[in-house]
Amino acid sequence: MKDSFAPGIETVGPEDQLAHPDHLAHSERLVRKLYQVREGAWSLVGNGLSNQSFIEGPEGLIVIDTGDCREEMAAAMAEIRTRTDAPVVACIYTHFHYVGGTEVLLEVSGNPDLPIWGHAGIEANLKRFGGEVGPRVSRGLVHQFGMAMPAQGPDGLVNVGLGNFYRNPDHAPFTRAYVTANNTFEAPTKARIAGLDVHFLPAPSDATDSATVWFPELGIAVNNLLWPALFNVFAIRGEEYRDPRILINGLDELLDLDATHLIAAHGPPMSGGAEIRERVRDYRDAIQFLWDQTVRHANLGYGLDEMIAHITLPKAFSAHFTTRQFYGLVEHHVRQIYTGLFGWFDENEANLFPVPLPERAARMIEGFGGIEKVRAQADAAIDAKDYRWAIELASWLVRSEKNSRGRADAGAPEDRARLGSALRGVARSSTSANVRNWCTTRALELDALVDIERLRGHRIRKADVMGRPLRETLAILRVRLVPAAAADVADELTVRLADGTVAGLAIRNCVAVPTEGCDDGVQLHTDLATLGDLLAGKLSLADALATEHCSTNDAARLAAFMACFEIAPQQGRSQR
Repeated sequence: MKDSFAPGIETVGPEDQLAHPDHLAHSERLVRKLYQVREGAWSLVGNGLSNQSFIEGPEGLIVIDTGDCREEMAAAMAEIRTRTDAPVVACIYTHFHYVGGTEVLLEVSGNPDLPIWGHAGIEANLKRFGGEVGPRVSRGLVHQFGMAMPAQGPDGLVNVGLGNFYRNPDHAPFTRAYVTANNTFEAPTKARIAGLDVHFLPAPSDATDSATVWFPELGIAVNNLLWPALFNVFAIRGEEYRDPRILINGLDELLDLDATHLIAAHGPPMSGGAEIRERVRDYRDAIQFLWDQTVRHANLGYGLDEMIAHITLPKAFSAHFTTRQFYGLVEHHVRQIYTGLFGWFDENEANLFPVPLPERAARMIEGFGGIEKVRAQADAAIDAKDYRWAIELASWLVRSEKNSRGRADAGAPEDRARLGSALRGVARSSTSANVRNWCTTRALELDALVDIERLRGHRIRKADVMGRPLRETLAILRVRLVPAAAADVADELTVRLADGTVAGLAIRNCVAVPTEGCDDGVQLHTDLATLGDLLAGKLSLADALATEHCSTNDAARLAAFMACFEIAPQQGRSQR
């Protein structure tokens, strides 16, 4: 806990940012550079959040990962063409995060059937990040990657830990160009690609579909395990549990390869067997330390707020940037490991039945002697750089009142400014990019300098409706059902598209259940474009039914059914 942030150490960056000096220096490792790993092997760092790497075999060029968008991959291809004119003959995905520019490879190769290799789980993971959890995921990305932060000034973005930005601004407008893998695997698999032996070794990391790619003839291992920062067991943006035990297995397997060259999904490559063995060994040991000590303290009966004060990485791990806290923080990883193993209850009685916000915050203010006394103590804590206590005190002032949307997030402007000041104190004194970006983004919101309320409401985009199976689109409505509105509703909607596609949704017991559709319920005959406008809130139900593209057997019944769901967004469109 003591190394989560160091008040008083903040430094001015090249764009006048205020940040921890080590966080500023970390940007130098992430600058744009095409590294030659060995003859016929390159890795482009700094083109986007991830690397694009290239292996030249006797039959042509293998491209590994295609970035976030068409523009990113096009820039990478322009870069590699300064080194080789070998034809592109294959593509490999290390995991689902960086598959967004692949159409470029089909075009430059002239082969619409270009062999593309990737884990069979990529498709499911891509779908998982939209749909039902879309708003929460989008909001988390904005916070963690500083997407609403300015480029210059004290609050300016420095880097995002694994890269200098989430998306390279030079690549706007970020056109999606994903192509599904046509060669998939789920178990260790060997193949002959571009005249080279290639081994695919599933190695779950921050994605369940991650794989290590081993080129035994070249001594090159390409991986998504060893990052240019301590591994993120906990992602502040919100993610499913990443079990360190599974990650350690992948690192042990990587260690056993005894690679001479190591290319990563993020950060600069490494060469030299001894150096690689030491780095991989220390990386897996740092992760094991976090898991072992979390379990040890849990077994001893420590609660979460206690154990984070006791579990800090040994000094040996500060010797190299790969085991430094440049992305996430140890204390957050400890919390995640505990929760992943045992759930949210840490045996602290106060956490079993806590008084809900905003009532708890109001009671705490009253117990401290009133709002002015809490303000005075918060100000004193900020002046003393006691930011943990300042954040707690100031949060009571903000969370003791509900805002216009019914969420405990109001408070007077001066109290929101207090909380913002305390958060900036942490942001500017932590090595963690995630923490700096999250705290700064929240501070900017508290100061009314950015507005991300649009990300606190579920919006179905027309493009998503057009690109998903009808059954999946209707299933998203499950998480937009308002129980109070559906309390007396028991009915079934059947949607029939002009192309003959049919899917249904039944409301019962205040839940919406996907069905195959039926003839007895409410019928909606429409086309996909009109349905997309309706669910995106661009077209009211009455206006939709007034068009030639939409009809029903019972307009009143259909209106009652649709009234059970939040359809129109409460705020403007998401940036994503």
